[in-house]
Amino acid sequence: MSSGDAPRSAQRRFQPGGSAVPSVTSTGIPIEVRRSAKRRRTVNAAFRDGKAIISIPGHFTTAQEAEWVSRMVMRLEQRTAPSRLPEPRDRAGELAERAAELSRRYLGGAARPVSVRWVSNQNSRWGSATPARGTIRLSDKLQGMPGWVVDYVLLHELAHLIEASHSAAFWRLLEAYPQTETAKAYLQGAAFASARGLEGAMQEDQGAEEPGD
Repeated sequence: MSSGDAPRSAQRRFQPGGSAVPSVTSTGIPIEVRRSAKRRRTVNAAFRDGKAIISIPGHFTTAQEAEWVSRMVMRLEQRTAPSRLPEPRDRAGELAERAAELSRRYLGGAARPVSVRWVSNQNSRWGSATPARGTIRLSDKLQGMPGWVVDYVLLHELAHLIEASHSAAFWRLLEAYPQTETAKAYLQGAAFASARGLEGAMQEDQGAEEPGD
């Protein structure tokens, strides 16, 4: 995953007739437009599988497509604005308290980290966990991102204290968190936007670490 530069302006692809349809959101998340002959009037938008999926009626003109895609992407980004959830502070005590609350709320209190801390030397992953030691580290590049994104990364690492790999059982632990897919899409967009300033694009951890890693 990655942190980063200022958000990119939405790129656009041009349809016949000159209508410009955005191809990525302002944070670089790819936009996929899905036309449906069964859909007559409604337009729907959601972050899913690392993309902004915009579903429109099949009869829309290219001008209508451009208008509605732009409008719905704006609504998606407004819904996930930073002000929606409080952002954890840069203090270890408050970060530990947040971890305990997330574990209680979404994991039944099963994840009990020994330590949770910010680190400045983690440039290829947003977070990492070592189950054998009960430790969690979050990249300080997350600071300044929306609170619900930081919470997702923290919850992701808490889940690794229970299930080390990215198995089906691991992802089931995150199903209760309502912002999982949205946060994953946000982080993928942030990585896309800032990868040029890093030695490599940041990504989700590759599973929990063993002592000595």
